[in-house]
Parts: sequence; C-alpha cells; structure tokens
Amino acid sequence: MLDLVRQTLLKHCCVSLEATVVVGVSGGPDSLCLLDMLHRLRIPLVVAHFNHRLRSEADAEAWQVQEFAETRGLPFVAGEGAVSEYAESQGLSVEEAARTLRYRFLFAEARRRSAQAVAVGHSADDQVETVLMHLLRGAGLPGLKGMLYRALPNAWSQTIPLVRPLLNIWRRDILRYLAEQNLEPLMDRTNLDVTIFRNRLRHELIPFLESFNPAIRQLVWRTAEVLSGDYEVLEMAIAEAMEACRIDQGSEYVALNIRELRESPVGLQRHIFRQAIARLRPGLRDIDFDSIERAVQFLHNPPTTRQQDLIAGLRLFQEGTRLWVAASEADLPGSNWPQLPDKGESKLDVPGEVIVPGGWRIRAEIVETVEMAQVLSNADPYQAWLDMDRLPGPLSVRARRPGDIFRPLGMHGHSMKLADFMINVKLPHRAREHWPLLVSADEVVWVPGYRLGNSYRIKERAGQVARLSLVREDLSEEG
Repeated sequence: MLDLVRQTLLKHCCVSLEATVVVGVSGGPDSLCLLDMLHRLRIPLVVAHFNHRLRSEADAEAWQVQEFAETRGLPFVAGEGAVSEYAESQGLSVEEAARTLRYRFLFAEARRRSAQAVAVGHSADDQVETVLMHLLRGAGLPGLKGMLYRALPNAWSQTIPLVRPLLNIWRRDILRYLAEQNLEPLMDRTNLDVTIFRNRLRHELIPFLESFNPAIRQLVWRTAEVLSGDYEVLEMAIAEAMEACRIDQGSEYVALNIRELRESPVGLQRHIFRQAIARLRPGLRDIDFDSIERAVQFLHNPPTTRQQDLIAGLRLFQEGTRLWVAASEADLPGSNWPQLPDKGESKLDVPGEVIVPGGWRIRAEIVETVEMAQVLSNADPYQAWLDMDRLPGPLSVRARRPGDIFRPLGMHGHSMKLADFMINVKLPHRAREHWPLLVSADEVVWVPGYRLGNSYRIKERAGQVARLSLVREDLSEEG
C-alpha cells in the first residue's frame, strides 16, 4: 500500500517527495494512516491539527496528535476556532463552518512554511459518500465528479494545491494498515450519529444499496473517476466564459456582466454561478440545483426589486449592466461612480468646473458655434449642450433632494419625479443618493450620464450655448 501512495503522490497529486507538505491530522484512522505513510516516505512534514472545540474530548485529542508528531520528531502546529459562532454568522451548517475554518488554518500554515502542498486523508469511501451526498442534494457535474487528487486552484489558494493521496484506498485497507503498524487512531463518537447526513449515508444508505449490488461502492468510485476526467475538459470552457463575464471580484462579491452572461449557453451560466458561489463560500460543498436555477431565473427575469436571496448568506442583485453575487452585508465597490460627499451645493461658473471626488469634474464652457448635427448625433451620455438663455438662474451642482422634479429630453416637456427617472434609466440604487446633478434655480437641468432637461435643449436658433461634460481625469484625455 505504501508503493501505491508513492505512485499517487507522484502521478496524481504531482508533489515532490523532497519538499515540505502540511498534513492535516485529526487523529482519526484516515489522517493517522496518511501521516504515518508520508513519514515513512521521508517527505518533510508539518503536522497540523485544528481544534473545533465542539466536543469535550477535543483538547485531549489535540494533545494526542501533538504527542504522536513529536515522538517522530515532526514539527507540530495547532489551531482552533469558534465554529458554532462562525456557522451562525455565515448561515452555514456546523460541518461546513468547521471545514472552512480548518482549511483556512491549514493553508495559512502552508503559506507560512512555504509548503508545496496541503495533504488531507480522504479515502475512497469518503469519495463514494461525497458523490452520493451530492447526488441526493441535486448537484451537477462538479458535485458528481467528487473530490480530486489534486485541487489547484482551490477555494483557499491559487498557488498551493490541496492533495488527497489516499483517495484510491479503501477504509478497510487503511484499518488493516494501522493494525499492522500497531497504531491506534482516535475515534470520533459523532461519526456514529445518524442524524448527521453523511453518517446516515455511511451507516444506512450504502449498506442498503449493497443489498442490490455488492459492488456499489466500486461502481460509484469509478463513475467519479470518469466524470473527473470529463470535467477537466469542461473546466477550460468554464474558465474562458468566467473570464469574459467577470467584471470585478473581492472577498465578499463577484460582479458579472449581464449581457455576456445572458449570451452564454445556459449550461455555462449554471457553472459560472456555481463558481461564483464557491469562491465566496469555499466551505459550502453542497450547492444544490434549486439555488443555481434560482440564479439563472434571476438573470433572465429579475424581480422588480432587482434583489433576491441566494444561498448561505449570499444574495443576487442587479445594478445597471452588473449582476452581483455578494454576501448580504458586503461593502461593494462604487469607486467608478461620480459621487458627491454630502448634501451641499457648489456653484458652477461658465466657463468653470466643479470637482467631484474620485477624480471626476463637471465642466462648463462657452461654445461660439455649434453644429446641430454634432448635438443630435451625440452618443456620449457624459456630455451635453444647453441653451444658456433659457436658464432661470446660475448653475450649481448638488445631489438629489426630496421632491425633485425632472423634465427629461424626449418626453415633450412632461415632468416626472427625479426618483422615478433614476429608476427608469436603471441608475444603480446605491449611487442615486449622491449622484451629481446640474441644477438652476433648484430645477434639474442635467442628470450627467443620462439625460438633459427638455427645456434647455439646443434648437436651431439657440442663444448662448454651453457645452457640459462630466469627465474623469484618469479615463479621459480632457483632464
């Protein structure tokens, strides 16, 4: 069995036998077997144990793992976390929260030690249970392919792989190996609790399926192997589509281009949403079919609120050409918008300019001659021409106020609430309150980026003409 693990490390996990590996060890049979085998192969190791503090014996187990490492002269590091509190705050199950915190710890240690990989002790039995669990919860190909021998990039690192050298070894063989080596693993009594979904699969469903086909475990495992290979091909198409659709990304959000996403085949849409969720919730293993279909439905037919809950504390919402997948309390970027800092008002001389935070400027300049063809064909929403003689007073720049009325160009002089206009033109909700407006005698003259007021449009016999522009110095040569 040691030779098989060596081959798996080299062929499937693609790790060197000479470089450091951080090995996650709970003290159970699988991780203890993995640790002993890697040590026998003389791979430089760091033994890492994460204390979830969910059971009374957790401290004693951490001490036993430390003792096991130190008797072999191996460096040991321990971590711990408030799993229950994290689960509640993130809308995760305790199992998912524990997994997330554990892997964060393992990869943080791998970075600190400049390790080549993080190794964990998932076995062939774990693979079968994982595939069945995903099947019952409605996962697609990403779930049915099961776990990978080598996952890179993964939810915790773009450079350090997560490897599973025991993924093709059955637990009965692991237990036999431990007995031969006189190793006594720690036994987690919660593994017998059939109220836990995975345990019920292990103790009830799989034995039941074996009554139909005694080789069901081997068949499910082989299916995962085949689908894993198929998924490698699909991943290339997914990565290309994601790159085309993704506008922005942070630790709490992914912004997608709605047009690009809608033009993608529905299969790719599903995978892109699944990938976005996985990036924001790396501990969430079970992204079910209903959640993905809810996202696809939102893409094509968003509700009037342009917002919708998704899964695990994530939500969807539409802003202009962007579709956000984000944590409910995420602080989303808005630096690309012109935003006024307060409710104050700044006079705009003609010629002159008003500075708006973020490098933006609203400018006004006198135009001696104006070509009507240029005005009528203007495709830049950030510039406009107005008839100065029609203004009721000096120009100024301010944010919107309650009761603001606007008579937008194209509505033949009819007025509407400015708030309704902003909704109609899909000005992002978060940007509306501080969006700069050009006003005269408290009447809205121009909503930069969207529309000029109808009363101030240029006619063939215009008086003094001003050219207005909203420019950003780092985006425009005008600055």
